[in-house]
Amino acid sequence: MATEQEPMTPPEQPGETPSPSQVPEADEQAAALDEMRDRWRRALADLDNLRKRHAKELERVRAEERARTAGAWLPVLDNLERALAHSDSDPSAVLKGVEAVRDQAVEVLRGLGYPRYEETGVPFDPTRHEVVGVVDTPDAEPNTVAQVVSPGYGADGKQLRPAFVVVSKRQE
Repeated sequence: MATEQEPMTPPEQPGETPSPSQVPEADEQAAALDEMRDRWRRALADLDNLRKRHAKELERVRAEERARTAGAWLPVLDNLERALAHSDSDPSAVLKGVEAVRDQAVEVLRGLGYPRYEETGVPFDPTRHEVVGVVDTPDAEPNTVAQVVSPGYGADGKQLRPAFVVVSKRQE
C-alpha cells in the first residue's frame, strides 16, 4: 500500500528562523517600537527643558519684582536720612518731617496694592481685624472696633497684615 504523501514540514521550534512572510511584520513592529521610544525620550527631554526654562523665567520675574519694590522704598529711605541729618534742629520740624516720611511709606504700600486701614466704629471683621483687647464701652455698639492699636494693610483678599484692634464687648 503505497500512498503518496506530501513532504511534511517540521513544526517551528524556538530559535528557528521565522518564515519570510513573518519577518517584515516583526521588523515593522520593532521599528514602530523604536520610534515610540525615541518620541518618548524626546518628550521627556522637552519636559525637562521646559522645567528649566520656567525656573529661569520665574527667578527673573522675582528679581524684577524685588528690584521694583526696593526701588519704591528708596525715596522713603532718602527722606529718613534727611530727617536724621536735621535731628539737632527744631523738634517740631523733625516731627513734621518724620510724619511726612510715614505718609510717604503708607503711599508706597498703597501703590504696591496694600492700602492702610484704621477705621474705628466699624463692625469687627475677623478677616480684616485681629483682636488684642476687649473693652466695655457704653456708647459703642457691641462687636465694633473701639480702638486701632496697629493699622492693617491690604484690601480685597490681598492682606499684608490685619489691623490689631480693641473691640467693644456686649453690654450686660
